[in-house]
Amino acid sequence: MNALVPDFIKSHRLPESFKSVVREAYEPLAEQVAVWQRAAGGSLGLALNGGQGTGKSTLAAFLSDYLSRYHGLKVFVLSLDDLYLTRAEREDLGNRVHPLLATRGVPGTHDIGIGMDVANHCLKNEPTTLHSPIFKKENDDRAPRALWHRITAPVDILILEGWCVGAVPEPEASLAEPLNVLERDLDADGVWRQYVNQQLSMEYQIFFSLFPKRVLLKAPGFECILQWRKKQERKLREHLAASGAEYEGLMNDAQVERFIMHYERLTRWMLAEMPTRVDARIDLNEQHEAERLVLQDHG
Repeated sequence: MNALVPDFIKSHRLPESFKSVVREAYEPLAEQVAVWQRAAGGSLGLALNGGQGTGKSTLAAFLSDYLSRYHGLKVFVLSLDDLYLTRAEREDLGNRVHPLLATRGVPGTHDIGIGMDVANHCLKNEPTTLHSPIFKKENDDRAPRALWHRITAPVDILILEGWCVGAVPEPEASLAEPLNVLERDLDADGVWRQYVNQQLSMEYQIFFSLFPKRVLLKAPGFECILQWRKKQERKLREHLAASGAEYEGLMNDAQVERFIMHYERLTRWMLAEMPTRVDARIDLNEQHEAERLVLQDHG
């Protein structure tokens, strides 16, 4: 067991069982990422996908710490969540296109232009200093620019982590019928889901192409993701309360159930079509444990 694990467990408030996750999946994946970076001969873009609550942020943080400590690599983690449009921008989008777009989450509610600017600077072999946005979920808005991440580029590895990172559009025919109560009641004519699918087919694909190596944290099903997302929100609430920070913008369980309906369609689609086309996959069981790491060579 490498020396960083005890400190990592403590700083991220993880159970001791996390050690087995590191041994069976995270550490061998980190070593594989180092191999990919050497083969790239320069900066590497790594995409990390997983449904809500699957542990994307934890895995990304571990990869960053491990690759920095044991391979001397400079790593920056870019969260897709930090690219959300501001609350005012989403409210305007909701007024112009569809009310559901005022809620953060789906393709079309991110500022992909900012993401591409950050990625292009980080991955080019041209020294520069730039800033990357931070989104504050507790007040559902982007943080002031003075609080943004400061990056000295280029980096050796840029990790993009997010719930729909690397997703591809659904077939048009599958959009015809509502999938859940939210779609039935608030998107009966399909305008919202058509817009989301269209956005995913355009600039999102260009953005995702900057991250040629892809990793998937695969949940057993959407129902598990719902339960894990509730747990994630409770954990964030407890952390903020303990630190004395505001948490009024966080959700209770009923609100999480409603909120995650926005994500359900694309999440189910990704669980069906993505597993065979990623470069590495970590299969999770219903107890939220990593069962195996699967490496897939696509040439």
